[in-house]
Order: sequence, then structure tokens, then C-alpha cells
Amino acid sequence: MGILEEAHNVRVVGNGEKVVVLAHGFGTDQSVWKHLLPHLIEGYRVVLFDNMGAGPTNPDYFDFERYSTIEGYVLDLLAIMEELRIKSCVFVGHSVSSMIGAIASISRPDLFEKIVMLGASPR
Repeated sequence: MGILEEAHNVRVVGNGEKVVVLAHGFGTDQSVWKHLLPHLIEGYRVVLFDNMGAGPTNPDYFDFERYSTIEGYVLDLLAIMEELRIKSCVFVGHSVSSMIGAIASISRPDLFEKIVMLGASPR
């Protein structure tokens, strides 16, 4: 496991050709997906992670300047996807993570087959 994966508590579960990335909203962590996860793991490889500062992320990795704007979280998402060698995914973002996914898809549209936004917060 790389430093990035450790810093964000990255988990990859399930089996399948297609990748689904589940990104939680503000004030929650990856546990918010616990009821959806059993329905996905039979047909998809599912990636879960915690945004920096959420859940049990290690505060030693928090950089106030980086995370003072949404772009720091966008860079984290893209770096996680690169580290896991994800070529394409269905991205499911809740709240602020909807915007994180949308912004990430502007710079790397090849990585996002579909984007599902749940209760997207405005930028």
C-alpha cells in the first residue's frame, strides 16, 4: 500500500471488470456507503476512500494550504486513481465530492465513463 492509499484509507473490494469509485460527502466518511456496497461488490471493483480530514484519516497528512480549496481534493482523487491504475470508472460523488469528481473530469475526462451526483453542492 502506498502512502497516498494509507493517508486516505483506500479500500478496493469486489470483483468485476468495471470500476466504481464511491466518494463521500462533507461531514461523513466512506462508511456512508455501507448499505450500498453489498449491492455493488458482486459485479464491480469498488474503490472507497476518505477525503483528507474526514473519518480516521491521519492528521499528519493534512496540509492547510492544499485543502483550503477544492482543488487539493481533486488532486487527491486523481492521484488515488493513478496509483490504483484506474483507466476508467463510474464515479459516484455525494455532496462536495460530486463537485470534486466533476472538476477532476475536466482535466482527465478519459478516467470518467459516467458521473453520478447525489445531492451535489454548488461550487
